[in-house]
This record gives sequence, C-alpha cells and structure tokens, in this order.
Amino acid sequence: MTTDLHVAIDAVLPETRAALDALVRIPSVSADPAHAGDVEASAAFVADLLRDSGLPDVEILRVPGGRPAVVGRRPAPPGAPTVLLYAHHDVQPTGPREAWDSDPFEPTVRGDRLYGRGTADDKAGVALHVAALRAFGGEPPVGVSVFVEGEEEIGSPTLGAFLAEHRDRLACDVIVLADTGNWAVGRPSLSTSLRGLADCVVEVSTLDHAIHSGDSGPVPDAITALVRLLATLHDDDGNVAVEGLLGEDTDGLDLDEDRLRAESGVLPEVALIGSGTLTSRQWTRPAIAVLAIDAPRTDNVANVLTPTARAKVSLRVAPGDDADRALDALVAHLESRAPWGARVTVSRGAAGSPYRIDAQGPVYDAARAAFEEAWGVAPIDIGVGGSIPFVAEFAAACPDAAILLTGVADPDTRAHGANESLHLDELARGCLAEALLLRNLAQG
Repeated sequence: MTTDLHVAIDAVLPETRAALDALVRIPSVSADPAHAGDVEASAAFVADLLRDSGLPDVEILRVPGGRPAVVGRRPAPPGAPTVLLYAHHDVQPTGPREAWDSDPFEPTVRGDRLYGRGTADDKAGVALHVAALRAFGGEPPVGVSVFVEGEEEIGSPTLGAFLAEHRDRLACDVIVLADTGNWAVGRPSLSTSLRGLADCVVEVSTLDHAIHSGDSGPVPDAITALVRLLATLHDDDGNVAVEGLLGEDTDGLDLDEDRLRAESGVLPEVALIGSGTLTSRQWTRPAIAVLAIDAPRTDNVANVLTPTARAKVSLRVAPGDDADRALDALVAHLESRAPWGARVTVSRGAAGSPYRIDAQGPVYDAARAAFEEAWGVAPIDIGVGGSIPFVAEFAAACPDAAILLTGVADPDTRAHGANESLHLDELARGCLAEALLLRNLAQG
C-alpha cells in the first residue's frame, strides 16, 4: 500500500497543481467587500473540487453574517475513525502591487517556488486535502469531513456559531488543520503551540485644535506624546515592559541568528531585541508591535502642531496566558502612562486565544510516521509565533478529538506579504504525508 500511495500521489500531482493555480487566480480577499463575489466564486470552486475528488455530500454553508464555507463528507467504513480536514479559501489583501515581482493573482513559477497570493496561506491546504482524497480514488480508508472556511483572514468571526450549528456534520475523532508550516524546506514539523493575539487603537490628544508650530516649546504636540507613550511598551533591551503578561522559555530547539536575519530581512546594522532564546522570543513569550500610526503625511502637512494622533498596537499573547486578561494589562499600561497629562483613549480590538497541544499518543505517532516516510527525515515539534485563534474553538467544539497542526509553508513563504510563495517540493511531500496519515489512522 505504501508504494501504491507514492505512485498515486505522483499521478494526481499535476491535476492538484492545476487546481491550485486556478484557485489562486480567484482573488478571494475576505476583508474587502469589493471581493465578496470572488469569495463566493472561490467557495463554489472548492465545492466542485471536493465533488470531483469523490466526496458524495458537499455543501456550501454559512451562518448569519458569515462568509461561505464548504463542507464535504464521506462516512467512515465500519470501525474506522473520522478525520476532519480543515483549510481556508480566503486570502489576505495584496498590499501595494508594486511590491510584487509578478501579478499576485497569476500563479507564477520562479525556480522551485510558486508565487501568488494564497499559494501557501491557505489554498495549499485545500490542495493537500484534494490530493489525498484523489490518491485513494475518492474512497479513503477513514471517514472524512472536509471543512474549508471563507473568513479565516478576518479572524473567523462566525466560526463559533458555525461549529455549534453544524456540530453533527463536523463530528470527528481527529482534526487536521492544514494552516501552518515547517521548520525548514526538507524538515517537516508538527506545530504544538500558538501565540494568541490582541490589539487596540490608542489615541493621544494634547490640543483641541491645530496651532502654528511656532507656538511649540511649552505646548506639546500629539505625535510626540504618542511616540513617548509607545516607547514605554518596551525596556531598553527591547523586552516587553507591560506588567502581568505571562511567558516562558523554550527548551532545546533554537534558531540561528544568521538564519533569522536572512529570513526576516533585518538590516545588518539593526540589533535583535529582547533577551532569551530566539525561539522563546518568537513562540512562547509575549511580543508587542506598533502596526500603524495615523498622523499627517510628510508630503502633505501644514506647519502646525498636530492635536490628535493614533496608533494600532498588536500584542502576541504567550501560550498559557489569557488573551482577554493580557489585553486588559496592555490597556491599563497605556492608560496609566500618559505623557505630560495628555488625554489617552484606548479602543479595544479583537482578542484570540493562544493554544498548546500535548502531541502524544497514537494519532501523533501516526502523523510522525507519515511525515518521516514522506520527507525521509523525522519531524520536529515547533511553536508558531503567529496566531490561529480558531484552534481553541475547534478544541472546545470537539473536546475528544486529537488536533494536528500541519502545513507546507516554510520560512521563505512570506505569508500575508508581497511575493508570497510555496516551495513545490514541499507541496508534493505534504500531499503524500496527508495520504499516508489517513492510511496510518485507518490501521489504528
């Protein structure tokens, strides 16, 4: 059966690639109302893919206010478990088109990588599921429910309601969430921890109207006050200075500094910030970043003092902490450190829970064996610095199911950024690994 699956995956890879290319061409940007029709088209395309892959029961579903999700099902053979395969078909906005080396919605191969928005995050996840189903001729040895969400990139706002309403359709023994990545090209990984996410917008006001900049001296402007407030979020070494946030150190595995600099594009003269291992700083400790500032543009500004300025602040919440409590701590920090008595108003944003997986037991043994066979090297357990809040919602909805976090992204994928890409060898290995996993789970 092993050899048969290797051969079967090789046979379905060309049609899988063609399906992925076609899916990437659909600009399913869920955050942009102008692309609502594209999100609908994307869902319809995924539904057709699942039907063509042998699932007899495929529906496009939604709950009030939600984007279209696709659910396809095949009942389990007697005695076999049911596996829920998750991906999402919506994508991030492209950002400035001039930052891309090719059209973001025209899949383009350069070297061994496929470029385009959604190639890795997460239309590759759809491709993995389709390839695995087709490798078994549409009749896998386990029960399968495929759930392809249409609003992950806007925080899955109706996922909880969806899981509650369609609980019976999504009942399962194992959940495979194909939305993460690997330690490196050629080195597979199981993601076992995720940071949570919270954000807020802080507004600082020092004047009730703009005044001539000649009055500066005794009169503070809002931008300077905002900058001073934001500077209190870190100490001089770059460690987060908000009191009460939890965090811990990772054991063993660590990043090489040169690799991190190369992958992230840190300028040679810029120091890395914080203390402790690099993996701790990325995976298991809190982090704060200023994502945006609202203030006059430098090319269109009058010679006046700005009365009000705003910034969006993002907090990554360490595993083991509570996202709402962490956001409370951030808000309290900002509100209590107003420079020069400036008026500070904080608007709370969303909060998504961190998550940690105890990746032990027969399901994880089956996954590790599948990964090792597909890649030819044993997988390693890694953390994820980013956030996937829906994992906690799946865990709550299916408390007895084992959760596997997998994917085919790699450190050069640049998800959410310009020139997002997918390594084509990793796609092939990932497709094989998922088919082998279904086989291993059927064998118990």
